[in-house]
Amino acid sequence: MPPRVSDKFLLLVIVFAQFAGTSLWFTGNAILADIRSSGNFSSITSIVQFGFIAGTLIFSLGGIADRYPAPRVFLFSSLAAAAANFMLVWTANDLQLFYIFRFTTGFFLAGIYPVGMKIAADCFPRKLGNALGFLVGALVLGTAFPHIMKTELKNFKWQDVLFFTSALAVTGGLFIFFLVPSTYHDSKKLLNIKGAFSDFRNRNFRASAFGYFGHMWELYALWAFIPQILRMYNQKNNSAIDLSLWSFLVIGAGCAGCITGGFLSKYIGSKKVAFYSMLLSATCCLLLPFFIHSAEIIFLGIMVVWGISVVADSPQFSTLVATSAGFAHKGTALTIVTCIGFSITIISIQLMKPAIEAMGSYASLILLPGPISGMIALEKYLPVGNRQASSSGN
Repeated sequence: MPPRVSDKFLLLVIVFAQFAGTSLWFTGNAILADIRSSGNFSSITSIVQFGFIAGTLIFSLGGIADRYPAPRVFLFSSLAAAAANFMLVWTANDLQLFYIFRFTTGFFLAGIYPVGMKIAADCFPRKLGNALGFLVGALVLGTAFPHIMKTELKNFKWQDVLFFTSALAVTGGLFIFFLVPSTYHDSKKLLNIKGAFSDFRNRNFRASAFGYFGHMWELYALWAFIPQILRMYNQKNNSAIDLSLWSFLVIGAGCAGCITGGFLSKYIGSKKVAFYSMLLSATCCLLLPFFIHSAEIIFLGIMVVWGISVVADSPQFSTLVATSAGFAHKGTALTIVTCIGFSITIISIQLMKPAIEAMGSYASLILLPGPISGMIALEKYLPVGNRQASSSGN
């Protein structure tokens, strides 16, 4: 039985564990330049996404997080994902095995990221928006973490990156298991696909979901190709930007965006935070080709602003989707929306590689339909006082 702790300490534990577990997400990208592999950023990122989608579906179909205590599921997933990540120390130069273990890592991330959200929702039902801001911020830092380990400041070898990220994930799992109380579980809980898809007849749920899909079109494709965008700037301007350091800073800046957006949502609402975040992100998509030859401080400033805005809307979309879904099948509806969203990321990630090769900095325009479609979708989301109309399916 975990010891009783304060709410602030409990949130800190969950946030740390989320950061620790999701640090495994982009380790393959961070070490790719140092291993003799024919893999590329788009294929490696996509295989993790495929694993995550498969894991999310299987975890949901089995009702794993509802049938068993969530902290136990989180610990098991952390151990399994860390083991698959660490296996790359011996198999990184075998492309087939590299893909297998990256897929496996992605599969068990489905027991870390969504289950961490569930734990937060169970522990903080009345403060979910604020808690999600911190949790998604932790995901952002976890995503960026392998890049900072590769900077010349730390002089880490690629094997060290694998070791420390794996050890970090195990530590996070143990923290959750020993410090977070077990949440409610129901052995009879099953996936209600029909009921969950019926939520798409709800105007607000549909607007939130399609806004989220636009957000996902842009998010992971940008994260995956930030090192390439920075390298492109170096080549065009004979510059020497530290790719790993600035990849960390650009991605990691999104943590501040998530937390700030969470606070702002208390005053202007989640819809406005999400909308203006996407507007700013779309502006950065448009500006990149025009500032690829600008001074470093201007170019890097735009990239940091892009890193902040591209994910600041993420916790707000989670809040909008959760509050719009039917109570009886909320978990399943969230799972379906998440699976569709991550499936979309695979398409945009795969498009970015040939786009960068053919279009250079104008490849950023490939991402532009994401925030634009998201903003259009959000315009159909009704304020709280007018939600009666949302049930009509118009």
